[in-house]
Amino acid sequence: MSASLFLVEALPGPGAYRLDGPEGRHAADVQRLRPGEALLLSDGRGGIAEAVVVAAGKGTLDVRVEHVRAEPAPEPRLVVVQGLAKGERGELAVQAMTEVGVDGIVPWSAARSVVRWRGERGDRAVERWRATVREAAKQARRAWLPPVSPAASTKEVADRLAEAAAALVLHEEADAPLSTVDLPAHGDVVLVVGPEGGIDPAELAVFTAAGARPVRLGPTVLRTSTAGAAALAALSARLGRW
Repeated sequence: MSASLFLVEALPGPGAYRLDGPEGRHAADVQRLRPGEALLLSDGRGGIAEAVVVAAGKGTLDVRVEHVRAEPAPEPRLVVVQGLAKGERGELAVQAMTEVGVDGIVPWSAARSVVRWRGERGDRAVERWRATVREAAKQARRAWLPPVSPAASTKEVADRLAEAAAALVLHEEADAPLSTVDLPAHGDVVLVVGPEGGIDPAELAVFTAAGARPVRLGPTVLRTSTAGAAALAALSARLGRW
């Protein structure tokens, strides 16, 4: 079994380190790590510290950091614009995409989104997505924590697509398979995933006018909670990440 990963604000150097706070409580009281067991510490910005437990207390671990390394940021970056979905489907999408390897997530308030993020409710929803990303990144042992942007309007999504190195929109009526489109070596590959009701034709027109290309995954229509992860898997294979 691979060593569990815990997130810290600042990556420690080699030597003694105490893991406390929420991560220390999870490591000591929930996972019950004991002396001699290995673990990983990450700052979520590419840094990874390999450590071994020296002593376990209530809510704390004393560890010995043995090696520190920095993983380069992925290139190109894979950014998914995820249409807001009702219930748990949005968070399921965020969890799966983080585990698969997304590099950034943009919540999108689409015309056919059932839910609306406004005011304090929107702020809480963004924080839930960020908490989901955090836990999924730990599960996947990721060195880079993908950011979750505030909810974007269709115009803001179009602006982001216009600036991307490659702009793609998943659409069931597209002629081009995702497996055949040209991909850049650097910059952002921005992929739009619609909500449960799909992407409105007016939105699709705005995105294509901004330079985006409609693409499809295959002959089936996936749920919004799985489409992004499936597309990221296909892109990761093509880019040599997998």
